[in-house]
Amino acid sequence: MALFPRLFRRSTSVVAIGGGTGASGLLRGLKEHTDKLTAVVTVADDGGSSGRFRKEFGMLPPGDIRNCLAALSDAGPVLEKLFQYRFEEGDLKGHPFGNIFLAAMTQVTGDFEQAVREANRVLNVRGRVLPATATKISLIAEHDDGSKTTGESLVGKVNKPVKRLSIKPDDVPAGTDVVDAIMQADLVLLGPGSVYTSVLPNLLIPEILDALLKTNAVVGYVCNIMTQPGETQDFVASRHADVIIEHTSEALLDFVIVNTGKIPDGLAQAYAAEHSIPVKADVDKLTELPGHPRIVTADLVKADHVVRHHPGRLAELCLATYKEIAKEKAKA
Repeated sequence: MALFPRLFRRSTSVVAIGGGTGASGLLRGLKEHTDKLTAVVTVADDGGSSGRFRKEFGMLPPGDIRNCLAALSDAGPVLEKLFQYRFEEGDLKGHPFGNIFLAAMTQVTGDFEQAVREANRVLNVRGRVLPATATKISLIAEHDDGSKTTGESLVGKVNKPVKRLSIKPDDVPAGTDVVDAIMQADLVLLGPGSVYTSVLPNLLIPEILDALLKTNAVVGYVCNIMTQPGETQDFVASRHADVIIEHTSEALLDFVIVNTGKIPDGLAQAYAAEHSIPVKADVDKLTELPGHPRIVTADLVKADHVVRHHPGRLAELCLATYKEIAKEKAKA
């Protein structure tokens, strides 16, 4: 165990930006390769347990933060299981213990960012988890018909294509240490996760986007494996990447990772019944993306009762792609 810190001494500094289960899966893979790891997590959630805490306590939503803390924790399986435990009855029904913990820590410290810092220590997090901003924000989706939907929890439920996403207020500052983490990173990863509700809310914070466009880090986007009903229904891989580029800059992405693995038939049918299908790797269109990011394809499927990216294979592919691009940039 004494050798462990030296193994990571010259490891790659990685910033992962997103939220939801996609982000936590990637973090589980990355933490086996580096301890220089920062998760920048969306705080736009306003549904479920997080929404209830946001409304009743006036705090930032804890759910995505909780998931990322659990993914990076080295405190042992029991404490991680406790942090993720969701009450099934009584007044606490639907609330994970970790959300309650973060709410209590926020009350004790008087500050959500400080509460997250304390949680990083309590859970012995490998790396660190940072909220994207310390300011409460709301998502606003403008649709093709001119109507607007306000609130993260509603964006995917109105079943209307999103033409443009914005946040309110639109000039919120980035969270403490977020900009410095991006500027000092070797690799920045966007996704996997819901394009409109997990990835973009972070990129719409002006200081974060500005840092991403100024950093010397290699920036990559990890495309989802499955489409999401009401949000990215029928989106091919190039459309996912296009949405990121349209809301940010043609100069943002150095590479895009897309799954080409097959979903088991039974599971694919179950997803299809919920109007979710595999994201097509339309390589011909991907190679024509503005800015011409490198397109990387691989079988990244982990499928048991749900479809997810395989944490280990995804992390290794991200790091290998970074090293190739960094080496090429160094020679240029």
